[in-house]
Amino acid sequence: MKKILSAVMALGMAMSVAGTALAYKIDHVMGSTEITSTERVVILTNEGTEALLALGVKPVGATNSWTGEPWYDHIKDQMAGVTPLGTETKVDVEALAALEPTLIIANKLRQGKIADQLNAIAPTVWAETLKGQWQNNLKFYAKALQKEDKLKEIMDNYYKKANSIKDANVSETVAIVRFLPNHARIYQIDSFSGVVLKDAGFKRADNALEPGFTIKITNKERIPEMNADRIFFFTWDAGDGKGYAFEKEWMGTSLWKNLDAVKKGNVHRVNDVFWNTSGGIISANIMLDDLKKFYNVK
Repeated sequence: MKKILSAVMALGMAMSVAGTALAYKIDHVMGSTEITSTERVVILTNEGTEALLALGVKPVGATNSWTGEPWYDHIKDQMAGVTPLGTETKVDVEALAALEPTLIIANKLRQGKIADQLNAIAPTVWAETLKGQWQNNLKFYAKALQKEDKLKEIMDNYYKKANSIKDANVSETVAIVRFLPNHARIYQIDSFSGVVLKDAGFKRADNALEPGFTIKITNKERIPEMNADRIFFFTWDAGDGKGYAFEKEWMGTSLWKNLDAVKKGNVHRVNDVFWNTSGGIISANIMLDDLKKFYNVK
């Protein structure tokens, strides 16, 4: 009996030591957080959802995709059984709390105003912003989840694909344009697509090389600012046809028709989700696949 008791006590001590070893601290923009379990993770951004799936972590809850009901088509199978928690800017805090998460991954830009509520529910770690910071955020998530070995594999594969395009030495300039119901945008180097294009070695039109997220254009006279050898464009439409109507109106102008890319027949509609909205590593790889097809890169 003494031997059995001693064995049980030793096992208990070992489990206690192991439990302590699991605890680690993560520094972030809102302070630091001690993490003791990643068993039930909640993620509160679209790009973060893609990051977790790529890292092999299925969240118990996530904010809804910007399109889809509630997930983008390209991730919906992987998200089966995950609880939707509202949008990035309007999180359903009650539904989140009901999941009893052991870790919340939030974003200061999106959820900073409800930081106290989230911190009260579970240990919460914070990325700072979005836009062109998706790679930094991915690294942060990997660190928080202790998945840095998987991160290396993910990024090695990403850069291998990007470098295959870079090695093709594409010399033309490219522009990324988005049409919305009442204005257009030229995406710059600090945007999601801007980062991917830079990694793939593309040259940008002069205005897109300026540090920044987007150039907002509200009048047709500025259409010449979109000029490049090749234009990739996507359109945001809420389902009422207004976005596509705006696109059609602007593309019907002589200013648009006189752009170099238009005259050369080098204008391509691409998917808004993959080239902009979702903003994560899965979409970045799909965007690179699109580019490989456009430029016949093997």
